[in-house]
Amino acid sequence: MGHGADRTTTATARDRLETVGAADVAATLQALATPSRLRILARLQEGPCAATELADAVGMEQSACSHQLRLLRNLGLVTGERRGRSVIYALYDNHVAELLEQALYHVEHLRLGLRDAPAGADAAVGADAAVGADAAAGAHTAAGAR
Repeated sequence: MGHGADRTTTATARDRLETVGAADVAATLQALATPSRLRILARLQEGPCAATELADAVGMEQSACSHQLRLLRNLGLVTGERRGRSVIYALYDNHVAELLEQALYHVEHLRLGLRDAPAGADAAVGADAAVGADAAAGAHTAAGAR
């Protein structure tokens, strides 16, 4: 989820929250807190859509959908471009699609009772296995020497 620049950073998430503002990040996450807004974002992930079609696609009244779109637009999650009498909405960028995908992935993991391995666990497991194999080989060699 880069910005077209080098994504490597030594700053922690805590440091970055201080830089960008925790309140702004919280507002973005709150935008994902209602099923209607999630449905709107999911539909827009499929591609741009006119406001009237969008309301039909997500099963909302036009006025309610417009209200949610206004909020999503103010938070920078969607864009609206006027074409004649219609406004065509789209996700602001791929970051928004990634937010939705990550939220879905997390909920799916919770429902399945799965957890990702902690960062660095694979390296530690590999190192422990290597130490265990070396120790086993040493024990086997020592036993053979008797």
